[in-house]
Amino acid sequence: MATKIHHLPMKSVFLLYFLCLWTSPHAAERDSLKPGDTLNSSSSLVSASRRFALRFSQLGNDKSTNVNNLLLGISDCASELIVWHAGNNNIARNSSVLTLDNEGTLKVITRQGGVPMVLYNSSTQPTNNTIATLLDSGNFILKELHSNGSTMRLLWQSFDHPSDTFLPEMKLGVNHKTGKTWSLASWLADYIPTPGPFSLEWDPKGRELIIRRRGVIYWKSGYRFQNLLPDATSIYEFKVVSNGEEEYFSFSDKNQSQQSELILTTTGQLKVIKGPIIARADICYGYNTNGGCQKWRQPECRDGEELDFSSGYFIKNEDHSTKIANASLSISDCRADCWNNCSCVAYSSLSDNATGCQFWTEMSWFIPGYSRDLFVLKPKTSESRSHDGTKNWRWISIAIADAVIVGFFCMLCYLLIRRKLVLREKKKFEDENEILALVRLNTSTNDIEIPNDGKNGHDFNIISYTSVISATNNFSLEKKLGEGGFGPVYKGKLPTGQKIAVKRLGRNSRQGILEFKNELILISKLQHMNLVKLIGCCIHGEDMMLIYEYMHNKSLDYFLFDSNRSKLLDWKKRFNIIEGIAQGLLYLHKYSRLKVIHRDLKASNILLDKNMDPKISDFGMARIFNPHESEENTNRIVGTYGYMSPEYVTEGIFSTKSDVYSFGVLMLEIACDLWQEVQGLELVDPTIRGSCVNYTVLRCIHIGLLCTEISAINRPTMLDVLSMLTSERFESL
Repeated sequence: MATKIHHLPMKSVFLLYFLCLWTSPHAAERDSLKPGDTLNSSSSLVSASRRFALRFSQLGNDKSTNVNNLLLGISDCASELIVWHAGNNNIARNSSVLTLDNEGTLKVITRQGGVPMVLYNSSTQPTNNTIATLLDSGNFILKELHSNGSTMRLLWQSFDHPSDTFLPEMKLGVNHKTGKTWSLASWLADYIPTPGPFSLEWDPKGRELIIRRRGVIYWKSGYRFQNLLPDATSIYEFKVVSNGEEEYFSFSDKNQSQQSELILTTTGQLKVIKGPIIARADICYGYNTNGGCQKWRQPECRDGEELDFSSGYFIKNEDHSTKIANASLSISDCRADCWNNCSCVAYSSLSDNATGCQFWTEMSWFIPGYSRDLFVLKPKTSESRSHDGTKNWRWISIAIADAVIVGFFCMLCYLLIRRKLVLREKKKFEDENEILALVRLNTSTNDIEIPNDGKNGHDFNIISYTSVISATNNFSLEKKLGEGGFGPVYKGKLPTGQKIAVKRLGRNSRQGILEFKNELILISKLQHMNLVKLIGCCIHGEDMMLIYEYMHNKSLDYFLFDSNRSKLLDWKKRFNIIEGIAQGLLYLHKYSRLKVIHRDLKASNILLDKNMDPKISDFGMARIFNPHESEENTNRIVGTYGYMSPEYVTEGIFSTKSDVYSFGVLMLEIACDLWQEVQGLELVDPTIRGSCVNYTVLRCIHIGLLCTEISAINRPTMLDVLSMLTSERFESL
């Protein structure tokens, strides 16, 4: 005998005797049926770990009912759970047989004849090499085997035909390839396995579990499963799969508990066996939304009415009652019908097996008290409504307060961001006006004749956007020379025939208007043969460009760090480059109208003209000093690591000695092969050993080492450096 108990305190000690029949062996235990084997009412299949058992048994404890069912349940006699049944089959007691025939068909038959219940039909592809096995997961499977006994394919499984119990590894969802859907259906009543009114399904679109009653959605889990028991996510591991073939939900028990089965009860609860309820559709009335409940259209007579359910009994059952002897109606159907009938005030099941309905329209002879199946609908008391109203207003007040606070902070953030944007735009506008004012101040018309353009007295021109577009072929890729921190650089040719290099401020440039203005001011006012010459600028809306003289031989790094091109730089050319850079830096530090610290001296910022003479470029990071200032401090470290002095990197202090350090690194790169850890002339770049004079190379190495002293006070000035470079009396220390 087998028993299905979800939540009702039924049965006596005598129940345990029948439950223990699951484990009382009638014959040697086995977990499989082979072709030709049978399972009858006096035998059972037991899984390998003895967790589950499959057998024919009677539901309920009414022995007078001559009906058996093929049931799969927990084999522990202390349990109270049937997890699967083979359809809605009622078969005469002691005559039911489960058989696996020699062609691979799995079916339930009776010895008295009649139509068999086929679980799997092999008529389309007969095979005699099959086996039906009850697994420790609770899944009863039929599979085809290879000749060596290994599995060829799965033919049928009970997990594809779930009842009201959800086991670990089972699926809820849909198989798009086969069209198969997996869902749970509650039993009609505790001892009637006919599909009842409630179903548990997986919604692939909303990615959530839903409970329906007769097709109407009563409850949703939420896509984060927030409407399940709060501890459910700590107990279970949820798995959601969505691919081209199938979309489904499954779960596993993190603690590998022996009681991890979930049951959809006859009243719409989803609960753990002998454990807590984790979802409740039984408290969803259509007007409330607590715990995942959904709303649906209510009868007009119930509009705005909230009802409690209380129990009791009528002294005279016949008084003002209506009976409906319909065996397909469950207790939840009775509740729904009573709710939709404006005259109904109470309901109960009609039959002892909890089917059929009885309704009352009058409260005469009603006595409040305990009654398992009698429920009275009554309006909530004023005290209850007042309590609920106070509770609701409390939540509404909290929600309003939260909304006000959030709104205040949103407004504050909006104002701060807007203020920041306004200040940024204002600063940008001021910088642009300052640049335009600077350009207008220096504009004149002499020297180079460029159509519709102006220029200043230092050969500084304001070049029209049309001229730049024409010169660079609309900034075509073929004209692009490279890209630096300021932005891309393009080659061009003015109408006068003069070749130019156009530096265009990039939209994603690390530098901006400040650096553009800085370079414009500095280069336009500095004149030296070892500084790159600024021909002019172009401002067109947000487009800002600096136009320089074109350098035929690109930059120093183009030659220095290429094994083939470096051979073109003999020692004479290298020494000329070193001396030219020194001359340019000395001019910036001492002899120009402005005392300037470059701050980004490196091989890529040394351009080479057609005669291989060096030109210092890229003054976007340069700083102008007062003639009497010696150093400055900054929080914004700019430049290139490896060329930056130690005090600048660690403390933000920069001075002319910072440029001296960068020059020392650059000079060692020009003169030495820095990858060899050797001394003296072996440091010299192998490509120039045949073209140099030994003592001049050693002189440059020693000067480079002096320039890269860790302490700034020990480094020479650029005047000292140039003196040492050109003095024949300089000896190594």
